[in-house]
Amino acid sequence: MKIDTSLWSADGDFTQVLLDTLRTLPGIAELRVEDAPTSRADAVYQFLSNEIFVGFEMRAERERVIRFGFLPASHLVLRPVRQLGDLELDLRALEHIGAPDYADLTMLQYLRTQRVVQPYQTQGYKLVELVRIYRMDAVPVRS
Repeated sequence: MKIDTSLWSADGDFTQVLLDTLRTLPGIAELRVEDAPTSRADAVYQFLSNEIFVGFEMRAERERVIRFGFLPASHLVLRPVRQLGDLELDLRALEHIGAPDYADLTMLQYLRTQRVVQPYQTQGYKLVELVRIYRMDAVPVRS
């Protein structure tokens, strides 16, 4: 599996949990993690926004077609081994991740919040972490 984290600052505990979990799931050929430009920080809150792009393995299948209206033929079609909906079901079944806060055919979105109080401080800050998972073009499966 190819994993690209060069555009990610490695901020976000939940993003790291998702990344570690996605590494173990079958049918994923490539992962890319990036910081989203909407990340912000203030004295009382920190908003992290990360994007994970998942490339599913592709499988070559022969598909029968009719050419010129009467001539039977076949051609090779690449189809993904899994879909984003399959990934949603896998992540939903895991207790430490759970169901996404928003899901559609193109994206899964998780929003996690936590209060962080550093040692020797009385007032902490609120950490809001938004993680979006998108599908990207995948790499064909090598036989």
